[in-house]
Amino acid sequence: MVQSSKKPVPFQSSRKYSVLEILQFIVLSCLILYFGKTLFIPLSFSLLISFILYPICKWMETKSISKGIAIVICILGITLLVGSIAYLMFVQFSDFLQEWQSLRVKLSDTMNQLSIFIFEKFDISIEKQSEFIKNTLDNSGSQAFSILRNTAYSLSESLFILLMIPVFSALILYHRQMLSIALYELFPPEKKSTIHEILVETIHAYYNFIKGMLMVYLIVGLLNSIGLLIIGVPHPFLFGFIASILTFIPYVGIMISSLLPIAVSWITYNSIWYPLGVIVVFSIVQALEAYIIFPFAVGSRLKINTLVIIIVVLVGGILWGAAGMILFIPFISIVKLIADRTPTLKTLSVLLGDGEQKKSSK
Repeated sequence: MVQSSKKPVPFQSSRKYSVLEILQFIVLSCLILYFGKTLFIPLSFSLLISFILYPICKWMETKSISKGIAIVICILGITLLVGSIAYLMFVQFSDFLQEWQSLRVKLSDTMNQLSIFIFEKFDISIEKQSEFIKNTLDNSGSQAFSILRNTAYSLSESLFILLMIPVFSALILYHRQMLSIALYELFPPEKKSTIHEILVETIHAYYNFIKGMLMVYLIVGLLNSIGLLIIGVPHPFLFGFIASILTFIPYVGIMISSLLPIAVSWITYNSIWYPLGVIVVFSIVQALEAYIIFPFAVGSRLKINTLVIIIVVLVGGILWGAAGMILFIPFISIVKLIADRTPTLKTLSVLLGDGEQKKSSK
């Protein structure tokens, strides 16, 4: 795509919005996003994927490949990529299950040693400890049905999202001209060039977002691997990059990915210090990823300041969970593109920006 050298044409509007109107709009938008997340999450992921695949589809169409075949090839390609990553994770989980017997023996020995330690230091008999554990398990067992029900609902919702994303992506790519024309019809004819610029820059913003996310995964994977290598965990790069991939699930992903290196280091070295070292390494890298790496790598590419990135990630997590933490970043970049071209939203544009434009104008 050829970028225009002309300055962006701003939206002209004399309409002034009060603070109450803005707050009402924000609250209404949040309610719609929250209660409609079952539809909006797969649709948003599909829009993201379609923007990424659009240049590839366009290039294939210039090579005399029909639109439908080009879309099918692109969707199959990205599906195979995701499937390959899932298969590698499944293989690692299978290896973990093969070592479960040794891990269970080690866990039993450790619990016995811990029980003896508690008896010697706190004078709590082993019988009382066993009774406490039994009562705890009985109380937690009463909530098992509720946990299973919530888990089943989450799995069914995730399966629906995974099935609908490629369908939505293919349809958006196939009907992209119709959707663009419909978008142009929503605005006066003199705004068509501005809308086109926003669409082009939106595609670039999504592309920059993906590049930023790949950089985050690469940096986090390297930091995890180096940390595991220093403390002597076997297969550090394998475990480090598995943990990096799972960082797209905040907090939960890093806990799941740490189980395998913790178990392997425990069985290999017969010491509690190595598993603790794994926990320390992953905790430090997770903190760096959340507060430094992710805001810098993604926020700088989208020209949004770090404070807004952190706030948007938190709001996305509240409304849409892990998916919101991923999707709300490119959303706010689109809001900034519109605010940059709307004089009445100049304050919002300044708040979202990273300050580079102001520095360059001096």
